[in-house]
Order: sequence, then structure tokens, then C-alpha cells
Amino acid sequence: MSASSRNSALLVLADGTVLEGMAFGYRGSAIGEVVFNTGMTGYQEVLTDPSYSGQLVTFTYPELGNTGVNLDDQESSFSHARGVIARQLSPLPSSWRCQQSLQSWLEQQRVVGISGVDTRALVRHLREAGAMNGVISGDGCSAQQLLEQLQQAPSMEGLNLAEKVSTKDSYTWTSTCAVAFDQRLKRRTDSPYRVVAIDFGIKRAILDRLVAHGCEVTVLPASTDLTTVLSSNPEGVFLSNGPGDPAAVSAGISLVGDLLNKVDIPLFGICLGHQILGLAMGGRTFKLAYGHRGLNHPCGTTGRVEITSQNHGFALDAESLPQTSVVVTHLNLNDRTVAAIAHRDRPIFGVQYHPEASPGPHDADHHFGHFVELMAERR
Repeated sequence: MSASSRNSALLVLADGTVLEGMAFGYRGSAIGEVVFNTGMTGYQEVLTDPSYSGQLVTFTYPELGNTGVNLDDQESSFSHARGVIARQLSPLPSSWRCQQSLQSWLEQQRVVGISGVDTRALVRHLREAGAMNGVISGDGCSAQQLLEQLQQAPSMEGLNLAEKVSTKDSYTWTSTCAVAFDQRLKRRTDSPYRVVAIDFGIKRAILDRLVAHGCEVTVLPASTDLTTVLSSNPEGVFLSNGPGDPAAVSAGISLVGDLLNKVDIPLFGICLGHQILGLAMGGRTFKLAYGHRGLNHPCGTTGRVEITSQNHGFALDAESLPQTSVVVTHLNLNDRTVAAIAHRDRPIFGVQYHPEASPGPHDADHHFGHFVELMAERR
């Protein structure tokens, strides 16, 4: 067997599309939903974001691995993405913050990769045909064998992945990430606001921003009930991001329904948490054709636009939301889908995008400040 054949890999999509490339990372096979991310930076944050659980991520930026990997940039303790699809892998990382190459990190994380793929053509195909299941394999299986394996894989629609990635035990997050170049607002207080965060797949950066805005955060599992939440005597409840179909997260929807009906405290949801909030208020969600995953999505409604970071495959149906109690405050200006909602009369709101992310602009960080202001008013 030649060196090139030993290093070869296949990407097979559920519709029969076959792409050939070179294997990198962990050698083996990985099945998941094939999606794409348009960000020019942040591959490590993407791979460790629990919202990418069960997915094979296509990176549209043509080269990965330039800056290597470091522990400070991880959004969780390990990779949640199952596979990586890239045009080219940098052979030599170069950054003063680099602690490890992407190649060696992927091997340790058992994440399968394929490079040498025409990612532009793949993204065009996904935009036309929609996100779909696929398999990356560098272990010598034929395309037909891989396609047969794919036929047994479940669709992302209907999957409750939040409880799989959620913490099993409660914990308190009080320290902020010591990254010197993050100069965003840090509002310290001698009496921090008591926040309960429901972990549907929470990112560390979200916890850091809550703490930076003056909160002490108790993180609880996705299956938490109302009694457990109230036992922490919270001044506000945060609903986190996470993977999978929001309509399948029945425990989370039930909890938020109880919070809406029995408690009057500020609620703030991001991404999956925003969708769960909308579902609990009587709305419906639907699966987007290929989702929103990138760093440059414009959102707004009244002429004031926020450039946002997004990662989601589902969205709230605007027509399903009860107009007497819920207002859509922001739209994704690319496709006019719901980007943020708020209750008309109560301190409750959610955003579809990630205000904690800082790929350049910090336009959306003010939502954390708004959450704190709602708690301050009630205190």
C-alpha cells in the first residue's frame, strides 16, 4: 500500500455524494450531521462548543491549525464535534499562545478529520441540499460500505442531545478567564447577583461573561426541576446554549414553563435556551435548511444592527409566538428568522446568537448588562 493510499480518507453524504481527501487527526470513522462554519478564526472554540455535539464541521476558511491549540480557548474540557472537514491543514503552527498542534490534539481527542476537500463545492452543495448526515472515514472502508452505515444513523431532528452534554452535578462558577487581551466590561460588585444557569451545553465564555458582569453562577443540569432551582434562591435564571432539537428537550421546556407560571424573576436565554424559552411561551421551532454558523451575522429590527456570532440549526417560528405577550426584538437580517425575543410585560428575554463570543466586534455583549440591570431593578 502506498503512503498516499494509507493516508487517504472519504467523506460520504447521505445523498450518495462522495468526496476524497487525506486523513488527519484520529484514524477511524465518524458519523454525524455535516454542517459548515463561515468563521475565519476560532476553530478550537468551535470544536469544543457542546452545541456542535454529533456534528461533522466543515470549515470554510481554507487553512486550519495555523495557531495551534491552547487550553485558554477551549469552551469545554474536550471536543464535542465528531469530525473536521478542511481544505488544508497547516503543517506548522505559529503563535505565542500555542501549546500543541491541532493534529496532535485531534488525535488525543479521537476526532476524525479529512483535508484536501473542495470545501467551497461542499458548502454550495449543503446550501442547495441542506445539512445532512455524513461519515468521514480513513480506515479503508468503501464508499458503499460507509453509505450503508449512514442509513442506520438517526436524523438530528428529534434528538435530545442537551441532557447528554449537560453537567451531571451542580457547581459554582466564580472566576473569570484570565485572558489579558479581553478588555470588555468587567463590572465587579461586593454583592454579586445570584444566577442559576441551566446547562443545556453551556460554554465557558458565557460563564466568564456572567461573572464579569457581576454574577455568581450556580450551574445546574438540564434535567433540573423547579424546586432545585429555587433552593439556590436565585435573582435570575439563565438558559444556556446546547445541541440538538429544542423541541425534544422536554424537561427543560417543562422547567421554563414552571418558572413562567410560578415565579417572577428575570430569565435570559441564549441559542438553545432562547428556543426553549420560546417553546415554553407557546411558540414552535423548525429545522433550518443548513443553519447559521459563523461570526458575521447581522441582526436587528429598527436600524441598529449587531454583528453577531451564531451556531444553530433550528429557529423559532415567528408566527407561532403569542403576540399579546411576546415581541420579536431582533431578526437575522440575512433570512429574516427570529434572532431575539422578549416578554412584553415581564423581565424575560432571549437571543438566538452568542453575545459572549468576541471574534472582533463586541456588539452584543450589552445583553449581559441588560440581564444584570433587570436583576438590579428587582433587588
